[in-house]
Amino acid sequence: MLSSPAMPALPVAAALPALIPGPLAAEEAGVAPATIRKWVQLGHLRAAGKAGRAQLFRLEDVFAAERLARRRTRTA
Repeated sequence: MLSSPAMPALPVAAALPALIPGPLAAEEAGVAPATIRKWVQLGHLRAAGKAGRAQLFRLEDVFAAERLARRRTRTA
């Protein structure tokens, strides 16, 4: 019997980005939920999905928008 090199199986959840709702995204970024909505309105952040009416965001996108906002406030 031929054996193949053992490949570690990744859980499906590890392969897919985690999506979180706006209020949780705001909490993780240390901003108000209204700030998340404003970033979306300004085009700094884009929802990656929806759950009913709630927008869902990738955490790395939220942190990128936060870094952009901090850079803009320092230079302004």
